Amino acid sequence: MKRIMKIFAYFLIFAALAAGSTYATYRFMIIRMTVEVPDLQGMNVADADHALETRGLYLKVTGEENDLQIPVGHVLSQDAEPGSKVKGNAEIKVVVSKGPALKLIPSAVGEKIEDALQLFTEKGLEAKVIKVHSDTTEQDTVIAQWPTPEEWKGQNVTLVASEGPYEVSYYCPSFLGLLKDDALKLARELGIKVELTEPSSKGEETVESQKPLPGDEIKNGETVYLQLKGADND
Repeated sequence: MKRIMKIFAYFLIFAALAAGSTYATYRFMIIRMTVEVPDLQGMNVADADHALETRGLYLKVTGEENDLQIPVGHVLSQDAEPGSKVKGNAEIKVVVSKGPALKLIPSAVGEKIEDALQLFTEKGLEAKVIKVHSDTTEQDTVIAQWPTPEEWKGQNVTLVASEGPYEVSYYCPSFLGLLKDDALKLARELGIKVELTEPSSKGEETVESQKPLPGDEIKNGETVYLQLKGADND
């Protein structure tokens, strides 16, 4: 029985040595052979490691970087170009994506364009400006932005800013002979700015002269100057 056990032990030792020799021979052959490097970009780390292992190569993660396209935990870049040849048992270094950089962007609505652009510059971001006419928002003021701070995920920012109202030309109406209150009422109804020159005399005031003259072409936002006279001037 002891003889049989001794023979069995010798057999186990021989098998282990043979297996070790085979493995050493296999590793030696891999080291001496050249292997084509697979394209790992976009793979998750586990799949990339398996793709290299089947070729007798090793994966080493050397860093992480933010990226808008490559998902978190997936290979962003590799040191050995896909398709290149390396010796077996080589180490392939990769950088893994951390996903987009989540920076807080400012809300620029209501800000002047110059100030809004400065806000984004301070954040290391660029913003595109689109101008539209607006009758309600002051010129060069931001009306809207896309995306909003809550929706932003790293994409470019677009600011919509007011270019002021459309320039409108029309003929100046006649204020001559109107009472002061009637002249002001007419100006309000037409959206015309007026500046009054009060008379030195007292009494009921009427418009004696105006500039521009009735029928002259004026633009939206221009001021009409009205000279008033009192009843005592008659």
